[in-house]
Amino acid sequence: MKIYVVGGAVRDGLLGLPVKDRDYVVVGATPEQMTAQGFKPVGRDFPVFLHPTTHEEYALARTERKTALGYHGFDFYFAPNVTLEEDLARRDFTMNAMAREVLPDGELSDILVDPYGGANDVAARIFRHVGEAFAEDPVRILRCARFAARFGDFSVAPDTLALMRKMTGNGEVDALVPERVWQELSRGLMEAKPSRMLDILMETGAAERVLPEVARLWGVPQRADYHPEIDTGVHVMMALDYAAAQEFSLPVRFAVLTHDLGKGTTPEEILPRHIGHEGRSVDLLKPLCDRLRVPVDCRELAQVVAREHGNIHGSGAFGAAALVRLLERCDALRKPSRFDEILHACESDARGRGGLGDAPYPQRERLTAALRAAQSIDAGAVAQAFAGQPARIKEAVQAARIDAVAAQFGIEP
Repeated sequence: MKIYVVGGAVRDGLLGLPVKDRDYVVVGATPEQMTAQGFKPVGRDFPVFLHPTTHEEYALARTERKTALGYHGFDFYFAPNVTLEEDLARRDFTMNAMAREVLPDGELSDILVDPYGGANDVAARIFRHVGEAFAEDPVRILRCARFAARFGDFSVAPDTLALMRKMTGNGEVDALVPERVWQELSRGLMEAKPSRMLDILMETGAAERVLPEVARLWGVPQRADYHPEIDTGVHVMMALDYAAAQEFSLPVRFAVLTHDLGKGTTPEEILPRHIGHEGRSVDLLKPLCDRLRVPVDCRELAQVVAREHGNIHGSGAFGAAALVRLLERCDALRKPSRFDEILHACESDARGRGGLGDAPYPQRERLTAALRAAQSIDAGAVAQAFAGQPARIKEAVQAARIDAVAAQFGIEP
């Protein structure tokens, strides 16, 4: 029996990055031998075991054979005679098909097992598929996109890009299950350069299959006086990278990704203007979220941002009554922390434009101050004052908040 650390831990070690998790492969062992040593079996499709003390996962070396479309369409073979090289051959990219043996003292061997040239590709910062079996698993396109978002300056080998395009064209991508699409998409959004994920999805054609509402934004023009970058898809990528640079949350980044969906359906005769795109964005967002089973926090934030980002951008000209109505539509008084995230998304939209990355965004400070003023009103005290007139309570509370906001800014109610 021999144990190896494989995959990302080896790759990140070569890149000089911190190693967060280790994946282990066991060669020359049977499931019975593993359990006899105290390992706990947890794998369903193939033998995976938890270490008795560290609880890390150890998988028996295996090979696989494609039997049907999609992520789960595989038969696995495992036995003591499966070699490490055979196990590594089924992995996606050469950078993930390297290993180091775990020595008896627990340290890793200095000898790199690299049968497919992964070290050279890491040095050249290239994503290259290990073998033709890559085409059997459509998730690997999403993983490539996610890795691109993480590593930023990696490029895709031409033959690997051609293979991914072929996978998209032959319908393999259509077999992806929603949960796995969301898992990879959400992880990619949280990487340092999410625009690179969109680059790969667009280059391979996969975006049109998994995110058609987003894919149709490329090539759609916007007014150059508001958007020097002009192309709507480019704007979304710039806004996402701004949100990533600020380390904003996943709900914020998803809202940024989807805030302009309606611009993809703007009638050509009114371009580059996009009248009413906010409402169309909300309409397009619902089927996207339903299809990918997007979590509630991401879904709800994205809906408000899609509907209100134009009003938030223009709120500097609002009077007190309009400001309070905007706060109410955003449910800011009940959910102030979520309202802060709404403003983060709108700030990313405003600054994710050509040459405007450092432009002032006073709307955030103004609306935050307006919210504080509205929150200063004791709704309970107002309600008590109108105890005999319950129908007037809501109107009275709103009026008091308008007066507070007006006083905050020295403007008319």
